[in-house]
Amino acid sequence: MNKKTILLVEDDENQVMLAMRALRQHGIVDEVDEVVVADSGEKALDYLFGTGTHAGRDTSVMPEFVLLDVHLNGIDGHHVLERLRDDERTHLVPVILFSSSNEHQDVVRGYELGANSYVTKPTNFDKFSEAMQYLGWYWLNFNESP
Repeated sequence: MNKKTILLVEDDENQVMLAMRALRQHGIVDEVDEVVVADSGEKALDYLFGTGTHAGRDTSVMPEFVLLDVHLNGIDGHHVLERLRDDERTHLVPVILFSSSNEHQDVVRGYELGANSYVTKPTNFDKFSEAMQYLGWYWLNFNESP
């Protein structure tokens, strides 16, 4: 049986803590074996392609979905998404852009690059938590992955 993971790509430690709190609060972490947190685009790509500190990782097993912030230091979320869609191993992995930006150009660019969804992070924790709940349950329990 394959290990079920969620890949959270977020460089803001406070946002990671909020996301993990919400995922635990709503039982999403109980639905997966692991939530992998990458604090940069580079680390997300290392994880997905089995390079760097993740050299040797079984890259035939991909996350159930990727929650990807758009504005990351270094390689940004759009570039990460572009790399995922350009590679045979990762081109079908569901990617949800989850960003504080609701700038029209960020949303359009995300969809042009192949995002499965674009969600603006609510600033209120209750709304943020609710968004995490809906995203987690949808992508784990209702979506049919390829």
